Amino acid sequence: MRRMTFFGSLFVMALFVAGCSQPAPEAPQSTATVYEGARLIVGDESAPIENAAIVVDSGRIIAAGASGQVTVPEGAAHVSLTGKTVIPAFVDTHKHLPSGTREELVDALQHMAYYGVGLTANMGSDGGDVALQVRNETIPNAARFRSAGRGITNPQPGMTDVPYWIENEQQARTAVQELAQNRVDLVKMWVDDRDDKYKKLTPALYGAVIDEAHKNNLRVTAHIFELSDAKGLLRANLDSFAHGVRDRDVDDEFLNLVRERPNLVLVPNLPSEGVATDMSWLAGSVSAEELQKIQAGFTDNAQQARAFGIQARNLKKMSDAGVKIAFGTDGTIPWDLHVEMSKMVSAGLTPAQVITAATRNSAELLQMADAGTVAAGKSADFVVLDANPLDDITNTRRISAVYLRGEEVDRAGLRSRWMGGAAQ
Repeated sequence: MRRMTFFGSLFVMALFVAGCSQPAPEAPQSTATVYEGARLIVGDESAPIENAAIVVDSGRIIAAGASGQVTVPEGAAHVSLTGKTVIPAFVDTHKHLPSGTREELVDALQHMAYYGVGLTANMGSDGGDVALQVRNETIPNAARFRSAGRGITNPQPGMTDVPYWIENEQQARTAVQELAQNRVDLVKMWVDDRDDKYKKLTPALYGAVIDEAHKNNLRVTAHIFELSDAKGLLRANLDSFAHGVRDRDVDDEFLNLVRERPNLVLVPNLPSEGVATDMSWLAGSVSAEELQKIQAGFTDNAQQARAFGIQARNLKKMSDAGVKIAFGTDGTIPWDLHVEMSKMVSAGLTPAQVITAATRNSAELLQMADAGTVAAGKSADFVVLDANPLDDITNTRRISAVYLRGEEVDRAGLRSRWMGGAAQ
């Protein structure tokens, strides 16, 4: 019995030793990445976070805040951004990108992404099906896309025939109903005589557009020029101005009207400042020939300076009156957002206000809840800068990297493709 007990004990000990010699099970491999060490500008006018950590997993931000206060998943990859500044990817709510073919539109959206835009929208110039199809796609190295479909205006022969041309209230309501069926993101209309060339939409017509849009849970943005039209549109319960008042300085009556409408949004779309500006920061992303043409357009121009002065003063007055300021640049130029932000600062807004306008406020205008700030739950869309834009707004041009949906945009590859001969 003693011998059996002895050998039995040896057997148990052998099993124990064998068990101890087995390797411990490996921890599950994390798919998260933590970007750490940068200054973080969240995009909501809050104070920047020095030495921040941003945790990204599956294209989403799962945590963002001060290093040491953010839980980092075990096994996460680490990317050092020490010395850099991180801001949300920009949101440009007012473009007219080419949408005749998918290839044209995708190329334009990739140009936008190159310069730091994570989300953009065409305002009334999409006549076919391409834009509404691309809106539902996730395209590598490209900004996300939204669309107002076809805009609405009075008949304007010689101008684009993409918008609905309306002449009575029934046509106005029918146009909005068709837009609602296409689930557009906003309704865009033009209330402008185009330098006395055409009749404007009357209050009865733009009132019908706004009323029918609201019945269909759509918001309306309006291209305007004159103060009198802006007042009429406010009385008709307009949601957003796609441009500021451009013919004169706004008056107290107008400011009282905007104060009565706390949900009103202004997208300024400022004109040229009319002063000579160094555009050499574009070198390397456009051809030398193209840069020369661009530079030639940024010279002293007294007429442009006067126009800028009116709109700049009006922007500051509306901002001071509590109007939410969003962001848009009109046209097709992909780098124009960086010039627009500088103009908004020249108008009297702070860099923090401008960044918030170009990120959070614009995402809210497009009702994109997962865009606009660097915060938990948002799409991992952010721009890494080499310098702090709160010190100088032109530092938004000093882009080190762009991340969209958690993936770094291949800026070098895009630049190589475009500089190889494609249109800039």
